[in-house]
Amino acid sequence: MALIELVRGDITALPADAIVNAANHTLLGGGGVDGAIHRAGGPTILEECRRLRATTLPDGLPTGAAVATTAGLLPARWVIHTVGPIWSRALDQSDLLVSCYAESLRVADELGARRVTFPAVSAGVYGWPMDDAARIAVETVAASSTAVDVVTFVLFNAHAIDAFRSALARLS
Repeated sequence: MALIELVRGDITALPADAIVNAANHTLLGGGGVDGAIHRAGGPTILEECRRLRATTLPDGLPTGAAVATTAGLLPARWVIHTVGPIWSRALDQSDLLVSCYAESLRVADELGARRVTFPAVSAGVYGWPMDDAARIAVETVAASSTAVDVVTFVLFNAHAIDAFRSALARLS
């Protein structure tokens, strides 16, 4: 099991082998974490995403899937892009959020990444309630059979940190 750490800050500034991007299905940048990663990483990330769209992912990256590119100017070797589900009261898509974390760790293992940073996938503009997003993230990472040594959740505010702390405490 990977060691799980929590940090409040900017995911684009923390050194890691791989940074997970809460991407949209187009892989061509967007708002929130996705936009920040593309801006900080520079044009090579977008160039690789465009190549993926022109070759293996012509319809975009499916929700719950993950794919890696270079990290460009970021303090990492790779960016692992994953598309989280949009939260809905009417439709339980928890399995897709679980898949985001599991697939990102699978890709990290394929790359040989040992230190991986994650945002709170789907808990921003996709509206997933933070407490539930934290529970799913922590439980999935804790249950994953991965060669990753350290998973750091890089969170943007005190509410997110509190939710992830609570989720970690429930594991014990």
